[in-house]
Amino acid sequence: MPSPLVFLDLDGVLNPFAAPACPDGYAEQVCFDGEGPVRYCRAHAGWVRELAAAAELWWATGWGEHANTRFPPLLGVPPLPVVRLPAVPFEPELKVPAVAAVAGERPAAWIDDHHTPAGRRWAAARAAPTLLVPVDPAVGWTRADVDAVLTWVSGPAAGPARPVSRW
Repeated sequence: MPSPLVFLDLDGVLNPFAAPACPDGYAEQVCFDGEGPVRYCRAHAGWVRELAAAAELWWATGWGEHANTRFPPLLGVPPLPVVRLPAVPFEPELKVPAVAAVAGERPAAWIDDHHTPAGRRWAAARAAPTLLVPVDPAVGWTRADVDAVLTWVSGPAAGPARPVSRW
């Protein structure tokens, strides 16, 4: 079986933008002129490295290439491949064709704060193992999210093809 892919969103996942205040353990940094600060947690650097060691890790974010020039320096992580998405702003379901094109027939886990009905249909219809990991944008990425993906990579993603979704 081909090695699994993991798609990682930024806003709402690593950047819990919907939290009413900057969460404990997070810092804020303005990354784009004229926009509010981005929240980030240095502990996430280790989580990014763990996922990158277990699977092929890609950014799947409206940040595009800025995901590699603006965010990794805050965490001290190396650049990752970037899923090419439409120019922002775009409707969230337009992420699905771009993620699907990169995923091909490989097992894929997708960590995002806004899995659309189109994304859930795509995941359910795939022959390759597929895991959608929903993240609350007011909370952000948790250790449980990382552990779910790591367990999936060593279990369903490594075995016979069968769709998986954590909902």
